[in-house]
Amino acid sequence: MSELGLAAAHDTSIEERYRPAPVLAGKVVVISGIGPGLGRSLAEEAAKMGADLVIASRTASRLDEVAEEVKAHGVRVVSVVTDVTDEESRGNLVAATLEAFGRVDCVINNAFAIPPMDPITQIDPKKLAKVNETNVFAPLRLSALFADALAESKGSIIMLNSCVQFSSQPEYAGYKLSKGTLSHLASSLATELGPRGIRVNSVAPSYIYEDVNRGYFDFLAAVEGKTHEEVYADKAAPTDLKRLASSEEVARATLFLATDLASAVTGQMLTVDCGEFHD
Repeated sequence: MSELGLAAAHDTSIEERYRPAPVLAGKVVVISGIGPGLGRSLAEEAAKMGADLVIASRTASRLDEVAEEVKAHGVRVVSVVTDVTDEESRGNLVAATLEAFGRVDCVINNAFAIPPMDPITQIDPKKLAKVNETNVFAPLRLSALFADALAESKGSIIMLNSCVQFSSQPEYAGYKLSKGTLSHLASSLATELGPRGIRVNSVAPSYIYEDVNRGYFDFLAAVEGKTHEEVYADKAAPTDLKRLASSEEVARATLFLATDLASAVTGQMLTVDCGEFHD
């Protein structure tokens, strides 16, 4: 069996063993950046854990699709078309959440814009500034706007970061700038909001084996004259588990930080990378 086949078999085994528990029952979780990969998995896994949801994206049709899937788990779902780079739109997301549920227990900042993949000295600063409106300033403003409600519930904020911050390849420099700044933001917010009972943590996945990266691996395979399985094996080789995490696994690790199991955890960065980066 190929390494990809072995990884797939292992993932199947994990899914067969996993049994969701209602550790988010009674909680309201807001998730920005609902998309076809991690955003969808965050919503579905949170619903399986019993959370009521507010899901946000710029695309109404995508929200409708995810909402229908999530409602099948017996939870309440509110969809809010949101441009996280626009202050009025951000304020509307807060208002819609409180109108629907009267509370919020966790805000997950998952929206992300991909920076130019060029050496950082060659990137137009205006382009860096534009992507950081999504990657840095939107999480800051959403955290600030939701802070009063989170203080009432003694809730939490979770930033979706990336293991790219541990890399130094020139083509990842713009990406690393965004995520490194987001890491510092989360740390500062943890200190500032902690006295109000609000926890702030980050999650850093490495490659997530979902549709976007499957397509990327196909692209790399064509460019490098390899098979998809060989590209997967190359990406999985630095990990201890010799495989890549699924979007469901990353979502579950993320949502742990939203539960009362993590009630004393704040200011932390949880890497979800199958053991690729550690001391």
